[in-house]
Amino acid sequence: MHAAVVHAYGEAPRYESLPDPEAAPGEVIVDVVAAGLHPLVRSVASGRHYTSDGALPLVPGFDGVGRTPDGTLAYFAGRSGGNGSMAERVAVPERALVPLPDGLDPVAVAALMNPAMSAWLALRDRAGLRAGESVLVLGATGSAGRMAVQLARHLGAAEVVAAGRDADALGRLTAIGADRTVSLSAPDDDLTAAVAKAAADVDVVVDYVWGRPAELALAALTSARRDSAHPLRWVHVGATAGPTITLPAATLRKTAVEFRGSGLGSVAPDRMDAALRELVALLPSAGLHAATATAPLSDVQRAWDAELPSGTRLVLLP
Repeated sequence: MHAAVVHAYGEAPRYESLPDPEAAPGEVIVDVVAAGLHPLVRSVASGRHYTSDGALPLVPGFDGVGRTPDGTLAYFAGRSGGNGSMAERVAVPERALVPLPDGLDPVAVAALMNPAMSAWLALRDRAGLRAGESVLVLGATGSAGRMAVQLARHLGAAEVVAAGRDADALGRLTAIGADRTVSLSAPDDDLTAAVAKAAADVDVVVDYVWGRPAELALAALTSARRDSAHPLRWVHVGATAGPTITLPAATLRKTAVEFRGSGLGSVAPDRMDAALRELVALLPSAGLHAATATAPLSDVQRAWDAELPSGTRLVLLP
């Protein structure tokens, strides 16, 4: 078979021939139909992700849509060692296969499931969002942030505030569920004031940026809340603006802020499997949309570093 193969961290994968995978007990060989190139995939392929084990070469790819031996189209996620989804065939644990409802576009599913799952776990499992609560999404103009806006509304959020850098993308978020928007590109003082005005009393923050914007937003929220004892659940998901923040000790004493992480390792495997099935089941009715570009897997070396509009996911087609 053919696959994308990473031989050195920091280099784009090459399209090469590899032996066909062999199924271990409990696994099924799946013909890959579509595989998404997500930030998680890039991070693992660069060796920077916290799950990276340093083993090379590796086949990148975390999830995808495949066709099982009986012809069923199914979504699958997870990887084992160097066994990634950017290949013509892949061995998948049978328990990880989620049959797709009729009528779903495999390319759309491959593009949106990873960012949607990021938002779903953050909102439903880690934040425990309840209907009628309010949400601030930091990094709302990326693919996962857009999903967080849409899914917060789907889960019954009374208000959704979207904050992001891309002005054009930010302006479009009100059409998919955002009540108010905040530019993360504003000067520090303006950003702090805007967050305080738009989101002072939110119940949940879903944070894809971390770094300096998170510091400013946290300072704004914890200073402007009308009831400092009202819990603020801050769920950290990504770190596009930087891997660290400075957290003043007084912040933890003057407000009821709770920090939680959401990612691989923060949710038990059986719950992760159940959440995937929940999310796939609601796709036909939730109206989720991800901007998508496609490229043949054979063109992976060029496509890997191609520039795409903000919020667009690349899907590779074997």
